[in-house]
Amino acid sequence: MERLQKRIANSGYCSRRKAEELIKKGKVKVNGSVVTELGFKVENKDQVMVDDILIEDNTKVYILLNKPRGVVCTTDDDKNRKIITSLIDTDIRIFPVGRLDYDTTGLILLTNDGELANILTHPSSDIEKTYVAKISGKLLPNELMTLKNGVVIDGKKTKRAKLKIKSYDKKTDTSIVIITITEGRNHQVKKMFEKVGHKVLKLKREKYAFLTLDGLSSKEYRTLTIKEVKKLYSLSKKEK
Repeated sequence: MERLQKRIANSGYCSRRKAEELIKKGKVKVNGSVVTELGFKVENKDQVMVDDILIEDNTKVYILLNKPRGVVCTTDDDKNRKIITSLIDTDIRIFPVGRLDYDTTGLILLTNDGELANILTHPSSDIEKTYVAKISGKLLPNELMTLKNGVVIDGKKTKRAKLKIKSYDKKTDTSIVIITITEGRNHQVKKMFEKVGHKVLKLKREKYAFLTLDGLSSKEYRTLTIKEVKKLYSLSKKEK
């Protein structure tokens, strides 16, 4: 048996916190009866409905996608922009783990495993995410050290980061910089470079923890192996 909110979250319908809110509001039924108790437990055979929509504990799906530009990392969009789930050929309801900006490309995970998503996106996870950034101007040694040690954005200092200058093009006055961070704050990489006077012109995430884009062109994706999923779970033992 498992807690009702966990069953809902694991189905990919919403986060566990959101599931708890729905339960308290009387939006959830188990075997046809409304349940408002957060400690309520269900069995596999029990029928769970949220807002009269049947929740199924689907076979778990784990996908690694090379996201192209011009795609939003949401499951719906009121501006009618292309959504990330439309790139995946599946009938199973999946959602992105974290987000990449509309104009940012690269590695992103999609799943219907709410528990794993919570582990990976929790602030304490400290999962390394590596980006290749094309920025305006030449990144000076003192600016490099400032970014490595952390800068204040949105009122909070960023954690230590790893940076390496890959190249500088004098003709276009642009630099290619490899940056690795362990946070997932909104527009973080762009804001970090802006803090030291450089605009991010292009941004691509090339690595997430131990996962890479090897063999995947833009828009292509693959299913994670069981070994990779277990390794992702092992990144954090903390109960979310």
